[in-house]
Amino acid sequence: MTAQTNALNAYKQNSVTTASPGELTLMLYNGCLKFLGKAKIAIEQKNIEEKNYNIQRSQAIIAELMSTLNMDIEISKQMLPLYEYMNHRLIEANIKNDPSIIEEVAGLVTEFRDTWKEVIKITRKQQYANVEHV
Repeated sequence: MTAQTNALNAYKQNSVTTASPGELTLMLYNGCLKFLGKAKIAIEQKNIEEKNYNIQRSQAIIAELMSTLNMDIEISKQMLPLYEYMNHRLIEANIKNDPSIIEEVAGLVTEFRDTWKEVIKITRKQQYANVEHV
């Protein structure tokens, strides 16, 4: 490994270990989008092994997002069936080698990610406003 690669890996590891729960969720969404993009390219290149690997990585991230839902909160009860739907659609995409299904799931993940970004921004503004008033 080069020094640059070692530095990048150390940075990535530090980013994850110092991230807030909200930032970790954002990282999961971004990772899912990355793997979906790679899966779509693999389908177009007829690389079945690569497609399967990247779809499974996306599914693992969706499973992690599902496992972190707090079912005592109403929005979590609404999110769970959406995550289940995305997972089901990825199974279909994997079986059918259909990039349009991957695009559909990527669209949903993008919406969730963008909404989550806004939640983080609003939360930070509220936290900073509370700190200034103390």
